[in-house]
Amino acid sequence: MEQYIRVKELRKSTGMNRREFCEYFQIPYRTVTEWERDTRHAPEYVIRLLEHYIETEKLAK
Repeated sequence: MEQYIRVKELRKSTGMNRREFCEYFQIPYRTVTEWERDTRHAPEYVIRLLEHYIETEKLAK
């Protein structure tokens, strides 16, 4: 799966909008926007950490 799709689906799985997601994870809004638009790529380890945290903290809706 493409990275930008993974980031967007992770965010949507939490039920948070982009602003809430950024504030919760303390990631700059512009960074997440660029990840989701596929103009920048999130490092693989960041995506894995987000997946792990969302799963273990039961943030997915």
